[in-house]
Amino acid sequence: MTKIKLALCQMNVVDNKKENIKRAHSMIKESVSKNVDFIILPEMFNCPYSNDKFIEYGEKENNSPTLNEISELAKTNKVYILAGSIPEREENKLYNTSYLFDKQGNVIAKHRKMHLFDIDVKGKVTFKESDVLTAGNKVTVAETEFGKIGIGICYDIRFPELARIMVENGALILVYPGAFNMTTGSSHWELLFRSRAIDNQAFCIGVAPALNKNASYHSYGHSIIVNPWGKVIAQASEKESLIISEIDLNEIKKIREELPLIKNKRNDIYKIILR
Repeated sequence: MTKIKLALCQMNVVDNKKENIKRAHSMIKESVSKNVDFIILPEMFNCPYSNDKFIEYGEKENNSPTLNEISELAKTNKVYILAGSIPEREENKLYNTSYLFDKQGNVIAKHRKMHLFDIDVKGKVTFKESDVLTAGNKVTVAETEFGKIGIGICYDIRFPELARIMVENGALILVYPGAFNMTTGSSHWELLFRSRAIDNQAFCIGVAPALNKNASYHSYGHSIIVNPWGKVIAQASEKESLIISEIDLNEIKKIREELPLIKNKRNDIYKIILR
C-alpha cells in the first residue's frame, strides 16, 4: 500500500470535554465518509491549551472516556486514527500524550511529548508546560500496513535530531500534532514542517486546533502536509476545517534516489546516538 488517503481534523477546541469529543467524533465520521485510510486529530483535542486545563482534563489511559471513544471509532470504521494528544495522568505525573489506534481499535503506539514548551517571547507570548507536565523520554515509531510512522508533538518538531532518529528507524511519514501560537506559528510553522521534510526526505504532517478567539491561548491552525521535496501539498487557514489529501509513498524512493542525502551522510565522521 503506497497511496494513503489522509484526513487532518483541524477542530475548534472549547472548554467542554464532552463537546470536544463530540466534535472529534463528527469530524472522524465525515472523514470516514470520504474513504480515508488515516485520520489525525490535533494536539490537546479534548482540552483547552492551558496548564490549569491540563490538570482539570487529565485522564488515565485505562479509564479514559476520550480514548475509549476514539478506539471504538477506529474499530467500527476500520480506520487508523492518531488521537492528536490529551493530558494523560499516570500516578502523580501528567503527560502530553498522543495515541495511535489501528483498524481494530488497539493502541499500537503512544508518544509522550519529549520537549516541553517553555518559552518567553518578550511582549508577545509566555508559556511554561513544565510547570505541570512531565517530559516523555522515548522515540516513537509505529508500524502500520502502509509503513512506519514517526510521531512527535508540537515543540518536538524544532529538534531535527529526533526526526532523523525516527527516519533512521524506518519512518516514512513524520506526524506532529501541534498547537503553535499566533507569534511562533506565523514565523516558523510552515518553515519547520518544510525543513523536516527536506532534511529527511519524508512526508511531514502537522495537525493543529483551529483558532478560538475566546480561548486564553490562540492556536495558529494551518494544519499542513509537506511532501519529501519540501512542497506544501495541503494547508488549512486558521479556521476549523477538514483536509482530505492523498499521498504516495513512492515519492520518497524517487526523491531519495535523485538526491541521496541519507546515503551521502558521513557516518564515518558524525552520527546521532540514541541513549
